[in-house]
Amino acid sequence: MASLPHVSSAQRGVSPLALSRQLLLVVAPDWGSSSAQLQRFARTRADGDWRQVGAPLAVGLGKSGLGWGLGLHEAVVGTGPVKREGDGRAPAGIFAITALFGDAAPDAPLARGAKLPYRWASHDLKCIDDPASVHYNRIVNQSRLAQRDWTTCEDMRRDDQCYALGAVVAHNSESPVAGAGSCIFLHVWKREGVPTAGCTAMSLADMGEIFGWLDGATKPLLVQLPREAYEGWRQAWGLPTLAAPG
Repeated sequence: MASLPHVSSAQRGVSPLALSRQLLLVVAPDWGSSSAQLQRFARTRADGDWRQVGAPLAVGLGKSGLGWGLGLHEAVVGTGPVKREGDGRAPAGIFAITALFGDAAPDAPLARGAKLPYRWASHDLKCIDDPASVHYNRIVNQSRLAQRDWTTCEDMRRDDQCYALGAVVAHNSESPVAGAGSCIFLHVWKREGVPTAGCTAMSLADMGEIFGWLDGATKPLLVQLPREAYEGWRQAWGLPTLAAPG
């Protein structure tokens, strides 16, 4: 089992959401669910109340559901599986959204209008999912490297358009733990109802809406949880209240 991050006493009792003003909240029926709903929230100041933005969006999760990931939340937060490389689970917990990417060239209006750092998904752009690589869980331009030390990677330029637009989820990003999971994104789904290998996917229209909405100045976060864990951590983490499932 991969080791989990240490949380200092200074961090205990302080919600990782405390400084954020944009939130993507994904709540699934249970740990094994491969589909969920995503709801956007925003607030005008970091200590203000969350307000709902738009209608809930349908999203696909990992083919094996959810598993606790490595993010901004405390190390051991309850029952449930722990995410590992290749397990088909999307990470559960609290994660920063750190960058955007897409097929559009860097000088295209879409790229120039991005409010987070933008990476052009060229044919040389790869996300390394080989735990033995020094570049594990990093997006690299292979043309700029003297040597490639990986046997597997994610091509960021895809023929199926799943990475036509996307956002980088900071799972296992600080001093990556080998084998704890890599290359986690928000991206376009193949089609509704088709699960992912561990990312969170949605329609092209919905991904475009989120792409344009995300703003690095607000310190945007992604929170993904099954319904039971969401109810258990909602108050401690300062999460907004959701309506009961119909």
